[in-house]
Amino acid sequence: MRQSTALLGEPVRCVHVGDRESDICELFCTAHDLCTYFLVRTCVDRLAGDGQHTIADEMEQAKVKGVHRVKIRDAKGHPMTVTLEVRYQQMTVLPPIGNQNRYPALQLTVIHAHERDVPPARSGIEWNLLTNLSVRSRAEAIEKLDWYAMRWKIETFHKILKSGCKAEDSKLRTADRLANLDLSVLHPELARILAHHDQSVCTEAPLDAAFAPDEIHLLERVVADSPLTTQAPPLLRNLIKVARPGGYLARASDPPPGNTVMWRGMQRLTDIQPGYEVALNRSG
Repeated sequence: MRQSTALLGEPVRCVHVGDRESDICELFCTAHDLCTYFLVRTCVDRLAGDGQHTIADEMEQAKVKGVHRVKIRDAKGHPMTVTLEVRYQQMTVLPPIGNQNRYPALQLTVIHAHERDVPPARSGIEWNLLTNLSVRSRAEAIEKLDWYAMRWKIETFHKILKSGCKAEDSKLRTADRLANLDLSVLHPELARILAHHDQSVCTEAPLDAAFAPDEIHLLERVVADSPLTTQAPPLLRNLIKVARPGGYLARASDPPPGNTVMWRGMQRLTDIQPGYEVALNRSG
């Protein structure tokens, strides 16, 4: 937190988003000292108010301020929409009992999102977020929930960059050179893999947003359509076809292709493309 805030030079423009391993009093107090912001999912039910009750006790008294619908995937990878009940409450959060002489009490906001009507086949979504950002309305609470949800896309991005693109294997020693590699070589591949995670992108974006004309032509000639691809929008259709050489069967009951299958499919098509272009030039 100290390093990233110093690099930007403007603490009030930073929001440090963290999962449950970031739920530590020292981090909250450091943000307070630096005049910067944090948004953390909690794993500890901390003391609140006068110290005679906890955050959970106080949130039980908070009313539902609204609902928020989010899109997730079930165990088989199929998209679905769930409804979250949203509560938020500003309160005084106390440091652990053993550290109350070292750290001050902080005025923080707790945002609680709990899934409504959870089916018996799975556990429901339940998020408890703690932040020093201002949350005065349902819209501001949902904004913070969306910021936290971006973690998964960011983690997927880095997983593809490290495990699929093998960026660390490049052995580049400076951040500038690694950034140039990412932008020039790896970024187009990352964009394609990430695109298939977002149903709205696949439905609304044009085909040329992710594929060059020669790549579209190659897919049309090399990868046959399946019942699944014929029903899909153009961009999603081509993303599924990319996954086919990677081992994806594209049956109607199959979940969407994963990152590894997508990466293998792109590698296979990259290997095929030079020979395909040579054959195309020879035949006129």
